[in-house]
Amino acid sequence: MEAFTSDSTEIIVLAAAGGLFLIQIIYYLCLYNRIHARSRAVKQGDTHFTQELPPISVIICVCEESENLRRNLSAVLEQDYPKFEVIVINDDDTDKSEDYLTILEEKYPHLYHSFVPESSRYISRKKLAVMLGIKASKYDWMVFTNADCMPQSNQWLRLMARNFTPRTQVVLGYSGYERGKGWLHKRAAFDNLFTSMRYLGFALAGSPYMGIGRNLAYRKELFYQQKGFSAHLNLQRGDDDLFINHVATPENTRVETDAKAIVRMPPLLRAKDWKEEKIGYASTARLYHGMQRRLAGFETLSRLAFHATWTAAMIIGILHFHWLAAGVAFLLFLLRFTMQAVIVNKTACDLEEQRSYYFTLPVFDLLQPIQSLRWKWYCLFRKKSGFLRK
Repeated sequence: MEAFTSDSTEIIVLAAAGGLFLIQIIYYLCLYNRIHARSRAVKQGDTHFTQELPPISVIICVCEESENLRRNLSAVLEQDYPKFEVIVINDDDTDKSEDYLTILEEKYPHLYHSFVPESSRYISRKKLAVMLGIKASKYDWMVFTNADCMPQSNQWLRLMARNFTPRTQVVLGYSGYERGKGWLHKRAAFDNLFTSMRYLGFALAGSPYMGIGRNLAYRKELFYQQKGFSAHLNLQRGDDDLFINHVATPENTRVETDAKAIVRMPPLLRAKDWKEEKIGYASTARLYHGMQRRLAGFETLSRLAFHATWTAAMIIGILHFHWLAAGVAFLLFLLRFTMQAVIVNKTACDLEEQRSYYFTLPVFDLLQPIQSLRWKWYCLFRKKSGFLRK
């Protein structure tokens, strides 16, 4: 009876690992492989782009970022694009950003800047800055980025604009980190890559659900049609992800992932900065419409469950000298790892990421969902405790 029980347990655990393996295969082939599939389709000429280059308003909101402006703004101002303006909305002038922008306007006539009034206290200052930038813009198509982001090439605006078809109202772009060192930076770079594979993959699959304001474009007309940020005006965040979640549809959204259309952030040096960013997005994710968030959460849980079941099945097989069962369990891990490594590294290559993921992939594969769940639980605790700011 004891042998029967142990064998039954082994079969159940191994069958569970097999089922979770199939779920993971589906996610990687049907979702996470989308960016690489798009890159291949573009190279083969299977993707339609418009030839028109409408005028563009680039909007950048800054807060005590004079160093970032000195480092990155010229790369935005010197884009190879026929007609565009750059609008910088300054939220604070304690670091002399205002003086630098005034000097720069003499050299670049298409640069304009304004500021957020000090009296504005009852609304998210970031959202107010974005709204001021939109109100000041001359053109219908608006491209958004941050002061700490540098376009990877002077073709950034052209590549974003090739998606401005008559039906398109939203264009999602990719933002990545510059080359950096240290364990924290490597973890953050992988998390950023994987998160992008997820939300851009959903968009490429016809189910857009969020965007990130470091590399994002949409029409001014759409912003006013949706009454701006009125649906979530009480929240400190949501000027990018929540807004796109409310307005993006399969018909009006396109994705640009060409390597020359990427914007790069500086290497991550402080864990506090990464934590604040991830908790910020986790706090608004609970308000997303649609099934995408639940599907993404299911992938996270199935990934953790897969690692638990194949490990348990292999250990049980070894303890009972069932080498075939142990070998099958390890084979499931090996097959998934091979498929995952191919898709992740091909995508990283398409996006010209500076590192490959092979030996570190199993570690990051476990750390990424654990950290993600930790941030979600942290936000849930703060919300129930009344500490989540609105």
